[in-house]
This record gives sequence, structure tokens and C-alpha cells, in this order.
Amino acid sequence: MNRELLMLVDAISREKNVERDVVIGAVEAALAQATKKLYQGDVDIRVSIDRDTGEYETFRRWHVVPNEAGLQLPEQEILLFEAQEQIADIEVDEHIEELVESLPIGRIGAMAAKQVILQKIRDAEREMLLNEFMSRGEKILVGTVKRMDKGDIIVESGRIEGRLRRNEMIPKENLRNGDRVRAMIMEVDLTLRGAPIILSRSAPEFMMELFRQEVPEIEQGLLEIKSCARDPGSRAKIAVLSHDKRVDPIGTCVGVRGTRVNAVTTELAGERVDIVLWSEDPAQFVIGALAPANVQSIVVDEEKHAMDVVVDEENLAIAIGRGGQNVRLASDLTGWKINIMDAAESAQKQADESHTTRVLFMEKLDVDEEIADILIAEGFTSLEEVAYVPIQEMLEIESFDEDTINELRARAKDALLTMEIAREESVEEVSQDLRDLTGLTPELIAQLAANGIHTRDELADLAGDELIEITGQTPEEATALIMQAREHWFAGQE
Repeated sequence: MNRELLMLVDAISREKNVERDVVIGAVEAALAQATKKLYQGDVDIRVSIDRDTGEYETFRRWHVVPNEAGLQLPEQEILLFEAQEQIADIEVDEHIEELVESLPIGRIGAMAAKQVILQKIRDAEREMLLNEFMSRGEKILVGTVKRMDKGDIIVESGRIEGRLRRNEMIPKENLRNGDRVRAMIMEVDLTLRGAPIILSRSAPEFMMELFRQEVPEIEQGLLEIKSCARDPGSRAKIAVLSHDKRVDPIGTCVGVRGTRVNAVTTELAGERVDIVLWSEDPAQFVIGALAPANVQSIVVDEEKHAMDVVVDEENLAIAIGRGGQNVRLASDLTGWKINIMDAAESAQKQADESHTTRVLFMEKLDVDEEIADILIAEGFTSLEEVAYVPIQEMLEIESFDEDTINELRARAKDALLTMEIAREESVEEVSQDLRDLTGLTPELIAQLAANGIHTRDELADLAGDELIEITGQTPEEATALIMQAREHWFAGQE
């Protein structure tokens, strides 16, 4: 029987073009699986087949775990001190093995053993095919629609299969069995049965890769795609940069009579593409990204990573786009929050900000409205700027002499110190149960304290938009923090 076992192993190895050790490993797994069924609990069994004679031995194994960890799987684990009573120098994560009676192959059942072996062979073949495919470095899978699987599409390329999930398809795109399809390889998950390659046709990376294939200058390094934002199936924007002054980045990507960009658009079910010139200057980049709208002026807020963009009435609808599409894509493309407004809205916002700053300067610096307005006109917006801007810059203000400037700087520093002491005292009043919330940083605690939020219940009582206004968090972050603060309200109700 042992000689016949080796002959069977050799035959399967040659027929399936799989290494002999892989086949023997499959037989060992089959024997181990069958042996486990003889035990009541979930035991760990190892079978070892001699590669030369076909003789095999069966062992029951226990995993050595630290003494303080305790036994999570009593049928498979043993504490270190117990294991050391058997083998003095054994260490954690090693195994204790006990020789047990081997199960005769005849008792397994020929069909059951064959199925386990063939499945192992198929898994090995699948892994070999995947490794061969991935070694080619391809980023796009080209194949045909094989079947539908719970709303997902299984794409077949040779002997390789990929899964295109419903949410990664282009909306309203109707793919049928036998259709040719191209999709971006996003990841390979060997734990997935059948189709381990995860695909996408809606990801920005797919459009970027399509342009790389259509525009040789990108592959040559003359052009670079810096970023991409998509509303799949509708509209997209890509930002390009030329590394050669002789190459026009936009014209090169468009191609003669639009051939290159049209090829991409056709592949993506008619998705319109705006090609934008990338710029190191964020304001200039945003202006280009908002095309075809014409921008009147732009105000950059580095701290909030946001820009106020002013356009005239004629360009307001164009800049925003249908359903806010144009400004949303421009924001995704540039990474900046973009606020579109007309001249009247901009003037009102500036007036409101000036009023807030004026009141701050008048109260904290103890100056009249005229002095406050001079500081605002010179571009000062905070007490920190008044206190710490180089004195030479302030001496250039014609309305102030050196004594006035020194006095203003001293008052600003005193005001900042007083505010910091008050802030620290307010933070000290914050309850421990509020401090213990996950993700609540010292900065967030200080912001909450400054707005009178000192307890967990006070935070839990806030609405999401109220917390966003206080901390500047995203809606998701604010909602998660509030729900965490409310958890104790519902504890014990289940």
C-alpha cells in the first residue's frame, strides 16, 4: 500500500504538473483531517510521510503558550510550565507532540481522500498561476465577463479570474456574459475562493492607468499625472505636469483631434474628462481645477486648508456645477476645501471677520476702534501676530511710532498669557470620564473646555454640527465621538 501511495503521488505530480512535495503535503492533510474525526474535541493532528518509503506516522500536537495567557483552546494548547516538565528547554510557540496510532489509508474512503488531495492540488495550481500572473506586473486585467455572483461580476482572463464588485462598477454600465472588459487590479486576496483578484472600474487609479497606456510620454517620464478625481460614468478631472518644456501636457493628453482622451472616455462609458495643469502654487492649481469657470479672486486659509473662491454671477453656476459636481471634483483633485461665493458673499464674510477681529483687538489690547482698524488694514488677524511678528515689519506701519508698537506687543503678550492660564484652568475642570474617551487628544479637550464642555454628558448632549463647529472634525469623526460619549446611557439595557 505504501509503494502504491508513492506511485499515486508521482502520477498526480506528473499529470497536474505540480511538485511532488505539494502532492505529498495534500495526502498528509487528508490523513490528518480523517484522523481528527476520531477525537471528540478540536485537536491538532500532524501526519508525516517518508518521501522515500511511503511509511507515515501520526502525531497529536499541543501549542506551547505563556503561563500567564491561560488556555484558550484546551484541546490544542499546553502551558509552558507543563510543557517544560516533558522537555526542559522547550519555548513558547513551539509544539509538544505525541505519537498516536495512524489511520490506515483504506479506512479513509478513497473518494474522500481523493477530493482532499485534488483540492490541495487545485489550490497549489491556482497559487502558481496567480504568482505567474502577478510577476508580469500588469496593473489592468483584460478579460471577458464569465458570470454574475451575488451582484458582482466574475471576469475571466485565461485561467485567472477577478471579481468586479457592484460598487466598483461604473453606474448604469450594463455588462453581460461574454462582454470584453478592462479593470484595475486593486488587490489580490488569496483567502477568497474562486476569484482572488479584486477589480475596479470606478477608482481614480483606473483612469490614470488608462492615460498611461494611451499617452507614451507618461511612460517615458516626460509627463506625470499628479492626481485624479472621478464621478464615475459622468465626469472626471486629472492634473498633469510636464517635465519637458517642449511638451504641452494638456495637448499631449488630448491627442490629435482628441484621439487619446476619447479612447479613455469610450472605455469609461462616456465619462467626460477635464485635463488640468498641475501647479506648485495651490491657488493657481485650484483656479485651473475649477475650469471652465473664471475666478475673480481667491483667499487661502493655510490653517484650515481651505480657499474662498470668488466668481461673478455668470460663473457661479459653472464653478459649482450640476449638483455641486465641479467644485467637488476640484476639491478632490487639489486636496483643498473650496468655498465658492460671489462678490457680495465674499464682502459680507470679510466684513464679519473684520468685525470679529476688531472686537478682539479692542477688548484684549484695550485700544479704540481706530487703532484696531489700522491693525486690520495692515493684515493682522490675531493676537499672536501682533505679539510675535518681527518688530521691523511693524515699524513700517506709518501710523504707529516705536513706543506705540512696543506697547501693543506687550499688551498682546499679556493677553495671550492670561488666555492660556484661563485655558489651562478650564482644561483642569474637564472630568476624567471625558478625558478617557478614545481619540480625544489634548487639543480636542482644550477646544471642548474653551466652549464649556467639561463632562462626558455635556459632550453626549451635543449635535454633530455643534461639535464640528467647535473642533473642525469631519462629520464621521464627530458622530463617532458623540456616539462613544453616549454609550454609557445605553449600557445594561440589552
